[in-house]
This record gives sequence, structure tokens and C-alpha cells, in this order.
Amino acid sequence: MRLTLRVWRQPGADAPGAMVTYPLDGISEDMSFLEMLDTLNEELILKGDEPVAFDHDCREGICGACGVVINGDAHGPERTTTCQLHMRHFADGDTIDVEPWRAGAFPVVRDLVVDRSAFDRIIGSGGYITAPTGAAPEAHATPVPKPDADFAFEHAECIGCGACVAACPNGSAMLFTSAKVNHLNVLPQGAPERETRVLDMVATMDEEGFGGCTLAGECATACPKGIPLPSIAAMNKEWLRAARRGAR
Repeated sequence: MRLTLRVWRQPGADAPGAMVTYPLDGISEDMSFLEMLDTLNEELILKGDEPVAFDHDCREGICGACGVVINGDAHGPERTTTCQLHMRHFADGDTIDVEPWRAGAFPVVRDLVVDRSAFDRIIGSGGYITAPTGAAPEAHATPVPKPDADFAFEHAECIGCGACVAACPNGSAMLFTSAKVNHLNVLPQGAPERETRVLDMVATMDEEGFGGCTLAGECATACPKGIPLPSIAAMNKEWLRAARRGAR
């Protein structure tokens, strides 16, 4: 395959950036998108040019580190992570635009790399449970109804990649935050921090500069793990419940 890549190049957080065009030949349709970027970087290094910086880790769709915007879509044309997107989804002769996540709360570090530590601070403000020391309890010591377990597992699938923020026209982190709140709040182990968790995590989300949610739905469409849009409504219900009790 012959491709024309238009890649966002930005040498640093405070430096201006621009789209730079690179012709690329000999790309196999069986390559992953990141392998294609590896091929580009090999060519750039051989020419003595600076390679394109991009995030990755597991390359198995597990860690969520690899996200970029491809032709305007978070993670590209398929509902998967960038590392699991293959070049067979593009055609010979295509022009492909590759950009970093675009959100005020995700400042660009370099090229396609953004600082997503705002997510870490949201989790740190309430994404935990009271953990007693000692031996692990018996598996059936704390029964959990199956609907609650299914709900918790569904939301625990969030990998924190940030596609929801990148896809949202407002740069909102409501889908991410709701996934982290809901998967703990529905379980008995998460009950002690249930009210403080949702209040603190939402407050931290707002402090980090994420936009407001207007239920555009792009977040759920882009989510590679299928976190559902009603997750936001469930978190809003938790927040109202906690706010009312706190007001008493």
C-alpha cells in the first residue's frame, strides 16, 4: 500500500505545531496502525530526521495508552483501540490525518503524546475502597447480586484511554468518570465511600478543566470498550443522592 500521512508535529508543550506530510510505501494491510507508524519512524531515523513521538505500551488493546485521532475519529474508523486498528481498513492511495487527543485538559507534550494525568487525579480523589489488612476473605463472604456484578463489570472495562474526551465536542470526561464511579458504587465493598466518591470525583473532574456534558453521545460511540451512555445518568443520580444527603 502507498499512503500519504499528515501527522501533527509539535516539538514541545510550549512550541507551535503543524501538520507535516509524509509519503509512505510498502505498507502491508496486515500491519497494525502502530506498526505503520513504526515503519514511518524507521524511515525518518534513517534519513536523520526526528521520529514521531506517540504513546503505546501493551499493544493488545488493554492499557489504553495508544490513542490518537485518525481522520477526525478517536482511535480511527473502527470501534477499537489504535493499536488494534489494522491497515486493511484503509485503501491504497489514502491520505490519513493523524493528530493527538484534542482537549484542554489533555495538553500536548510532544507530537501525538498528550498529558492524561488529569484522569489519574480524578481516580485518586475517590476511585478506591476501604481495604482492611489481613488475609483475603472467602470469595462468598460478601454476596453480590448478579445484576449488580454485571453492572460493575461492564463499567470496570474502562481502560482510561481518553477517547471519550477526544470525541466529545465539549471535551467532557463524564463517561470516564461515571465508569469509575459506577463500578465501585454498585458493590457492597464500595459502600463506605459511596457518597464522598461521587462528590469528590466529579469535583476533581471539574477542577481539571474538562467541558460540560450535553449528552451528544459521541463519547459512547468512540469508546473502544463499549461503556454505555446511560452510565452518565447513573452517576448523575448518585451525585444528586449524595448532594442531598450532604445538604442535610
